[in-house]
Amino acid sequence: MRLSTSSFEDGGVIPSRYAFAKADPDTHVVLSENVNPALSWEDVPDGTKSFALICHDPDVPSVGDDVNQEDREIPADLSRVDFFHWVVVDLPDDLRSIDEAEFADGVVVGGQRVPEGPHGCRQGLNDFTDWFAEDAEMKGDYFGYDGPAPPWNDSIVHHYVFTLFALSMSSVLVYGNFKGRDVRKAIRKRTLAEASVTGTYTQNPRLLG
Repeated sequence: MRLSTSSFEDGGVIPSRYAFAKADPDTHVVLSENVNPALSWEDVPDGTKSFALICHDPDVPSVGDDVNQEDREIPADLSRVDFFHWVVVDLPDDLRSIDEAEFADGVVVGGQRVPEGPHGCRQGLNDFTDWFAEDAEMKGDYFGYDGPAPPWNDSIVHHYVFTLFALSMSSVLVYGNFKGRDVRKAIRKRTLAEASVTGTYTQNPRLLG
């Protein structure tokens, strides 16, 4: 199976149009257009009954003490963890593409709060739900796609991995406010094939050049 995108080059920089936030010289960051990228796929294996889609960032600091703090950078050797930006299950077996802006077109303060997505799919919570849990203005249930917003003082460029899974099940056995880790566990033994594209993103002015 092959996955591709017309929104950015595989392995290249993700344009800020597809990000939750972008660099700003006065305030460090501002909210961005937050449009989901276009995706398409082919060479689907026989027996596929549905697709799942996950976008995650494996470069998120495991400790938040230095995140977005003035006069310091998050060290490159700090251990990193996954942050899920997009979790979708039950995409139909005859689907072969997702249009740009079909799942997200702009930041919704407090989250989209809509578990039902296009094509009859179900959307999981992304990790902005936990990130903003203590923020009175931004907190809420962030279903669906919300794009890159790495710490503006991180010393490394972050990677965003979009992975499509062809599954031997028509509906993934996750319910309620499920998350990326729930889906990974539920599809582990039901994945016929998977394919990925990766983009990079940073808000650190030093790395932007």
